[in-house]
Amino acid sequence: MNPLAFSPNASLDELRQAIIACGRLCYERRLMTANDGNISVRVDGERVLITASGVSKGRMEAQDLILLDMEGNVLQAAAGRKPSSETPMHLEVYRQRPDIRAVIHAHPIFATTLTVAGHDLPLNVLPEMMLTLGEVPTTAYATPASHEDAEVIRDLIRTHNALLLRQHGSLTVGIHLEEALIHLERVEHVAQVYYQALLLGHVERIPPAALQKLTARMVRYSG
Repeated sequence: MNPLAFSPNASLDELRQAIIACGRLCYERRLMTANDGNISVRVDGERVLITASGVSKGRMEAQDLILLDMEGNVLQAAAGRKPSSETPMHLEVYRQRPDIRAVIHAHPIFATTLTVAGHDLPLNVLPEMMLTLGEVPTTAYATPASHEDAEVIRDLIRTHNALLLRQHGSLTVGIHLEEALIHLERVEHVAQVYYQALLLGHVERIPPAALQKLTARMVRYSG
């Protein structure tokens, strides 16, 4: 069984293992580096499990996860462990999206590069983008590890499952970590293809009529 695709009634231990497994995958795929990035899951209507600050997501253990209430108060933590500095952003997602149970904030190289260079992630380059995610907007710049991150994602996350954080990586959400990770991988794949096409000197766009057909099929697409 894939631990990332946890069930609605998953235990706290199962959710811990899901975050640990997700962190290792993100680290191995260079979607997070050093001790960057953070991962959380909604335990229930009152609690959230989130990664600790300053910990490599590729080398986490159960003690590196912290249980919070929806106000950010620590309910359970190992000695010396503090919640991720991006906790306000994660909690804002859960407030705005009651359907969401998993949040990944990563630092994918190509997607982040686009925001540094002033590019948006294109919707009309690869059909898979339209069929799976739709538009992935870029937020305004916000100071990392501050309440500004929560403010810049507040309106956008209500209607999008993936965002680029200007000069600060990406934010993807899902009903479980498997879905949030798939969104993250898709964002980075499209960003890499677009980046390399720019280097070649030409980006072929999907014609508007074809894009309309993709829009009509989006709801039924299953990958």
